[in-house]
Amino acid sequence: MKRKINVKKLLFSVNNWCVFFLLVAFVVTCCMMLFVTVLSKSLGVELTEGNISTAAKLTFGNVIIISVVFAFIDFFRRKIMVERPTKRITDAAEKITNGDFKTKIEPFNDNYAYVSFNSIIDCINKMSEELGSVETLRTDFIANVSHELKTPLAVMQNYGTMLQAPDLSDEKRIEYAKGITDNSRRLANLITNILKLNKLENQQIFPTVKSYNLSEQLCNCMLQFENVWEKKNISIETDIEDEVYINSDEELLELVWNNLLSNAFKFTETEGTVSVSLKNQDGFVIVRVSDTGCGIAVDTGKHIFEKFYQGDTSHATQGNGLGLALVKRVVDIMQGEIYVQSEVGKGSTFTVKIKKE
Repeated sequence: MKRKINVKKLLFSVNNWCVFFLLVAFVVTCCMMLFVTVLSKSLGVELTEGNISTAAKLTFGNVIIISVVFAFIDFFRRKIMVERPTKRITDAAEKITNGDFKTKIEPFNDNYAYVSFNSIIDCINKMSEELGSVETLRTDFIANVSHELKTPLAVMQNYGTMLQAPDLSDEKRIEYAKGITDNSRRLANLITNILKLNKLENQQIFPTVKSYNLSEQLCNCMLQFENVWEKKNISIETDIEDEVYINSDEELLELVWNNLLSNAFKFTETEGTVSVSLKNQDGFVIVRVSDTGCGIAVDTGKHIFEKFYQGDTSHATQGNGLGLALVKRVVDIMQGEIYVQSEVGKGSTFTVKIKKE
């Protein structure tokens, strides 16, 4: 098949050469003869019909010979300067199309001669690298989702099997039923968070901006965790300015505060402390949520806003690694900033900075 294509290309090139260069040869011959005729008349030299015919043939023949020579020179130039780099790029593009995102194209050393091709090569290499990163994220996402779905399902299955025991006491029956309920709730939360994150990342959720009392919202969010801090005897410290109003999406920001507070109470040990502050500074609102929990290592802190990343690899503390990814996405949509300061064994402080308007 390739042989036929090359023959067709060759015939097409010859046809183009015949049309183009023969036309050029004819035009150049006519111009030369006109020039010679005018020049001979101006010099008073009389040209015979035979001389004119011979000169025309020689001129036409010379033009054809020169055109053939330049055609071969251009043919080899295109082979080296155009077709060779084009083949290198198309071969690499075909590999990338087939899913080989590790493909890299070596740029040409003579950047002056191949400056345009090197620019294309740089773009393709960057595209391949980005596609490789996306593929890695996709693979990790599927693996993590599978793990997070299998864990509560396996627990529910085990509890369901144990509930079928005929001599089961009421105490054990309640315990196993509670285990099924807790894990079904965990599974539902996971699926809800996946759907929310997917909508946020695909820009299917648009902020509904309105003015509301952020101070009141933070207090209400904290009260939702009253049972948790009372059970763990956690001390609460607040420094929330009164009547701080903000123009933003109330529902999305509630998702941010609930996730940050949930993590703070989750990782704070019994009789620890959780602090919440709200400051109004230079057209910005700054919310800080601090805890005296286990803290975050430096390496872990670089990844905590990534989907399904969990610093607690043992899963001793239940979670699905989506909460902070949701928080980061919402803050980005609000054109705000979020960062964390933490020290292992001493606790963490999450700071969110958002424009009031």
